[in-house]
Amino acid sequence: RPLSFSPTGFYSSEKMTGLFAYESSDLDWCEDNYRHSEHIVEYFNTVKMYLSETTLQLLWTILYGHNDDRYSGQERGINVCPLPTGLFSAYFHMTLSFMGQMLDELSILWVLGLCYGLWFPRRLFPSFIKDRTTFSRLVMMITVVTTLCSFVKPTANAYLLNCFALHIIYSLGLEMRTCTDPKVLRLCWSAVGLWVLAISCWISDRFGCSFWQKLNFCYLHGIWHILIVMAVAYASTLIAYLDANYEIPYSLPSLQYWPNDNWVLGLPYIVLKGTTKTHKRF
Repeated sequence: RPLSFSPTGFYSSEKMTGLFAYESSDLDWCEDNYRHSEHIVEYFNTVKMYLSETTLQLLWTILYGHNDDRYSGQERGINVCPLPTGLFSAYFHMTLSFMGQMLDELSILWVLGLCYGLWFPRRLFPSFIKDRTTFSRLVMMITVVTTLCSFVKPTANAYLLNCFALHIIYSLGLEMRTCTDPKVLRLCWSAVGLWVLAISCWISDRFGCSFWQKLNFCYLHGIWHILIVMAVAYASTLIAYLDANYEIPYSLPSLQYWPNDNWVLGLPYIVLKGTTKTHKRF
């Protein structure tokens, strides 16, 4: 629902209240509304989103909780991003309000912008950009413009965010062309496979709701949340590894899996075996 301004240029109190109203968003997922609680519109989507993002917060804390002297303050700052993103998403599914939708989608957009600015491979920069600081400023400018445009056609925001995933997969594909490390390749394929399963659930819930309602199974969007968190955990570890390998190679980054390296879906993490305290250059 596009935003409209009052003649004075400011929102009236009635319109501002409407932005926070239950079901003021044009989005509505397949799960039956108010089925399990009179105060929560989509109960399972709300609970699973909160639990999933809390888990991702824990994983990112583990990822950046060690070897702090090798990473910049900006990178360690990203560690706090999953929790507010999860809270905003849970708030959206709890209320299906327009404000909840925008907080959910824009928080994801800005986390993506931060990650692009910090981790996007330097060798894939546009030819007119020579350093990461300039690239980060360009990403910030694009993020600001996209934020403003998101209020024009809010129903298109989710599709745009999924397009970012396609670009990330394409970029990883370029990186994997020259990779021979089986652990890195395994991590990449696992991340892509989880994303394919996740986006299949998202699309099926969005466009095949009537079919799933006949089967009395309307929880694919909740499954999407779980799978996408797993995919993000795998992809973020992979991208952080590639970044460390390029930017601070003397730290000797190595991929390992908990609890066992041979597990197909073990928890990936990075070990920096080098003792040189080299900081990433910007």
